[in-house]
Amino acid sequence: MDAGLERVVAAETVLSDVDGEAGRLVIRGYEIESLAGAMAFEEVVHLLWDGFFEGLPAARDMRAALGRARAQVFARLPSIAAGPGAVEALRIGLAHIADNDDLETALCLAAAGPVITAAIVRASQNLPPIAPDPNSSQAMDFLRMLNGVAPAAAEAAALDAYLVTVADHGLNASTFAARVAASTQAGLTSAVVAGLSALKGPLHGGAPGPVLDMFDAIGAPENAESWIANALARGERLMGFGHRVYRVRDPRADALKAAIEKLPKTAGRLAFAEAIERTALKRLAARQPARRLDTNVEFYTALLLEALRIPRPAFTCVFACGRIAGWIAHAREQQATGRIVRPRSIYCGPAPRAAA
Repeated sequence: MDAGLERVVAAETVLSDVDGEAGRLVIRGYEIESLAGAMAFEEVVHLLWDGFFEGLPAARDMRAALGRARAQVFARLPSIAAGPGAVEALRIGLAHIADNDDLETALCLAAAGPVITAAIVRASQNLPPIAPDPNSSQAMDFLRMLNGVAPAAAEAAALDAYLVTVADHGLNASTFAARVAASTQAGLTSAVVAGLSALKGPLHGGAPGPVLDMFDAIGAPENAESWIANALARGERLMGFGHRVYRVRDPRADALKAAIEKLPKTAGRLAFAEAIERTALKRLAARQPARRLDTNVEFYTALLLEALRIPRPAFTCVFACGRIAGWIAHAREQQATGRIVRPRSIYCGPAPRAAA
């Protein structure tokens, strides 16, 4: 038995390969470092969905297709209240999309992430939602719908690189949940909602806000040594370090760091983060020399989303905005097998006995 299924191969996939020993992530033949910043998110959506939908637009036409889908989703946008948590509100919004398996449903789901997330953030600020611009890119339109003004080109490029970087990552917990739902021949909306529900859990890694909480607690680079030493002495986990699969540095961390370096006015904050990173890695290596705990995707995700003025409660939703594309691709791949996911369990309860 393998309680975490870590050594169980549960699927064959053409979509992504995670090599934890080498610190390598390959998306349909492309290493993630070559995709982020070089290929637009819309092109990566095409890359992931190619072969899974009839009538899929060409890569050059995916921007327009997603733009039309954003407008379609906004026209049917349910009332977004400020009460529910951000992930709960996104889940409610996604559930309004018809639970089908066709391309239109897939496009609406992929488009819905930014539309609903922006509306959620604005509702929390007592502001009305902003209609999408179908002619804009997904990243640029998301930031405009969020903040009410067109973002700088560098900001849109940074968010685009982030969405590309997190679009798919092997058979992680949320993707597995999406594939389990899809294996029952449930629709794409069910699969995406299942994925989002798994992503919400703090052990998954879709909520990098605690990294910024750590930054706030440290306050200044000169405090890093003592703060980290005390945190480790108390047995606390350092947020942004260590990964279930990677035994070396998460390749997505460097892809996101490169995106941050292109943003104006981030040099000081980046230098602060680098100082914390150096200290943390040194302390972790000394404390656990037999187990390498390196920087993961959360560390620089937090810095990037902060630089884009995205509120911390919405971080998981923004992660989902990128990952929905991967969930949909995996759902379609799983549906094509025609095989329901049904693992066995080992009973360890009391011996059979007669009822009184």
